Amino acid sequence: MGGVADYVPRSLDSVIDRLLGQVSAIMLTGPRATGKTTTGLRHARAVLRLDRPAEAEGVAADPDAVLRDLPEPVLVDEWQAVPDVLGAVKRAVDVDPRPGRFIVTGSVRGELTTPTWPGTGRLVRIPMHGLTVREQLGRLGGTPLLDRLVTGGVEAVAVPADVPDLRGYVDLALAGGFPDALAVPTDDGRARWLASYVEQLVTRDAVDVGRVRDPVVLSRFLEAVALHSAGVVPDASLARDVGVSVPTVRSYDVLLANLLVIDTVPAWWTNRLKRLTRAPKRYVVDVGLMSGALGLDADGVLRDGNLLGRVLDTFVVSQVRAELPLSARAPRLFHLRREEGSREVDLVGEFGGGRVVAIEIKARSAPRREDFRHLEWLRDELGERFHAGLLLHTGPRGYAVSDRVSAAPICSLWA
Repeated sequence: MGGVADYVPRSLDSVIDRLLGQVSAIMLTGPRATGKTTTGLRHARAVLRLDRPAEAEGVAADPDAVLRDLPEPVLVDEWQAVPDVLGAVKRAVDVDPRPGRFIVTGSVRGELTTPTWPGTGRLVRIPMHGLTVREQLGRLGGTPLLDRLVTGGVEAVAVPADVPDLRGYVDLALAGGFPDALAVPTDDGRARWLASYVEQLVTRDAVDVGRVRDPVVLSRFLEAVALHSAGVVPDASLARDVGVSVPTVRSYDVLLANLLVIDTVPAWWTNRLKRLTRAPKRYVVDVGLMSGALGLDADGVLRDGNLLGRVLDTFVVSQVRAELPLSARAPRLFHLRREEGSREVDLVGEFGGGRVVAIEIKARSAPRREDFRHLEWLRDELGERFHAGLLLHTGPRGYAVSDRVSAAPICSLWA
């Protein structure tokens, strides 16, 4: 994505406009190169580019003075280059809390890397990820899938006319959502962009944010996380795979989470169900990162059933996660797994009042009847709390299976 003139509209544009009419300052957070700056420019009247040394030096000298006379909203881009600028934003909105004053962007989870965090109560966070398939196709304005399920049940799930086949889904997933990578016209060029992104992430960005003694070891850790994305993997297993200590695994885990490139889906828990694991699932936030870290291509993924499942699971979760800020009902995402592995549900969306929807993800084009047993078990255990269970697959049709349980193509996410 170049300038504002060739801007690809984002689903979050409406959220940003609405919030700027209500609050003084918002913060767009997300991995580097996901389009935060370009989107911020779309809504701002002035911009401070703190990734430019000369501009950062001037702001660092007196951030209050720099902010004072700029036309608003002011985009403060890459705040982490001059952390003191957040104090100036805080002081400005404390004195004058008019709506629509500041848009702050950053590629670091700030409150975990800054000794004092001035954003609480002043900055409304909006997480931003790469382009979803819905955005790539220009199908804005649709209701997120989880909202459709909780309000209308499985009957509210639609199937678009253009349904990909399995290779089509893998191609969509491996392309990722980074706008600049998607703009590269060839698969080879895109693969080189993604590999370069991963290399700079571990050799530059991570070193700037945390104490990284050996970027080569961090690169191996990211590869291990990418290889096991969408899995519940003990820290000790990762430590063994990478050849480091468990404390080092935990340190690198925090570091990459602070850089917003890995995420966890916590385990769902309720007193009504016994022997549930408490371990979270780790995900890379974009399949493009898996591709860049592991050198994946579609042929290789299609020949490896385990890897195929992880790619599709990570892809679906990235699409769902990106649309959470669009929901008016603020669902929380979990996964469910019994300790012995006898019951597993890939995604559990929990809404206010304890309402639950559940999603399973399968690489099959024709799911078997037994593939629905975990959704039906959860429905029977939860009773009226369970609003809908949906199995997303790679085939062309959607169909009902049993009470409140259905199947639908993965592309229903962007119908």
